[in-house]
Amino acid sequence: MKVRDYDTSTIKGLFGLEGKTALITGGSGSLGFAMAKGLAAYGANIVLTGRTQKTLDDAIGKLGEFGVKTLAVSGDSLKEADCERVVKETVSALGSVDILITAAGLARRFPAEEFPAEKFDEVIDTNIKGVFLINKAVGQQMIKQGGGKVINVSSVRANNGHPLGYAAYASSKGAINALTRQLSSEWAKYSINVNAIAPTVVVTPLTKEVFDDPEKSKIFTDRIPFGRAAVAEELIGTTVYLASPASDFITGQIIYIDGGCVAG
Repeated sequence: MKVRDYDTSTIKGLFGLEGKTALITGGSGSLGFAMAKGLAAYGANIVLTGRTQKTLDDAIGKLGEFGVKTLAVSGDSLKEADCERVVKETVSALGSVDILITAAGLARRFPAEEFPAEKFDEVIDTNIKGVFLINKAVGQQMIKQGGGKVINVSSVRANNGHPLGYAAYASSKGAINALTRQLSSEWAKYSINVNAIAPTVVVTPLTKEVFDDPEKSKIFTDRIPFGRAAVAEELIGTTVYLASPASDFITGQIIYIDGGCVAG
């Protein structure tokens, strides 16, 4: 059994990510970009991927202050060939994929009895099929490398129902939790850690509709013991932890960043 020697320098470096490469889907969005900043601050090189090259390029331009290598690669996470190409371009440019974060996601809200089937399919495809395909492509690369860290983005909605029409979203995030545990079980033998973070509602442009409506906003915040929504930057600490050597013996876990929502 090989265990790291925890001397002073090793302990001080537990959260260091220098020389690692992180690939982030939905990297130009509020959650993905916040996590990208956090990883870059600890030394990781950053690759952002998503469907729109210009949006990715704009986001990459904001990471210059961190002094790490960056790359923007557009691709559709629902196309297996695109996922494979994104990984190939990342490895070609930066040598490896050491960290994967699946921050791309979609929410459509309708009462369950009125939920259009095509909208339900859109959420399920984006939030679970797209996550699986990029996990698969990156997993193949990590197996070749001898390990890596995968961080899927789930939600408290995987556990806690909500009155405002989350049948598709909640189902997709429940599937993310199951997929995370399954992949962690299959890939542990390759030294690949697979975990998920599960935030409560986060204040972003995508949730503006909710927080512009005092009645809807109250429904959300009343269910959070801290009495407020999260901000994207509050995902950084857990993300850095799960991406770093500090979490080397943690896999298959769903970590809630939720202000106590799941607890109470």
